[in-house]
Amino acid sequence: MSDWIPDRYRLSVHVPFGLVCGIGLIGFLLVALQHWRRGTVVLGLALLVAAGLRAMIPYERAGLLAIRSRVVDMLLYSGFGVVIISIAMTIRGLFG
Repeated sequence: MSDWIPDRYRLSVHVPFGLVCGIGLIGFLLVALQHWRRGTVVLGLALLVAAGLRAMIPYERAGLLAIRSRVVDMLLYSGFGVVIISIAMTIRGLFG
């Protein structure tokens, strides 16, 4: 019976990933509503939140945020987040 894990613990493992997915869905919704710059910034912020959560949460509770080692995950999440935000902020609009 050592493999028994309480349901509450199993659910809490997926909360960080769900939070990041929720922020990402808000970003996609903004893009779909023609606010592409705001939506893209929110998508970049979702990656920065993922990097922060990956830094704070231990491996056993990181769930689907843990893909590689902690350092590699943090570098990739934060790097992609910063690149996406910086590109979104520097592109000029099509009509002005």
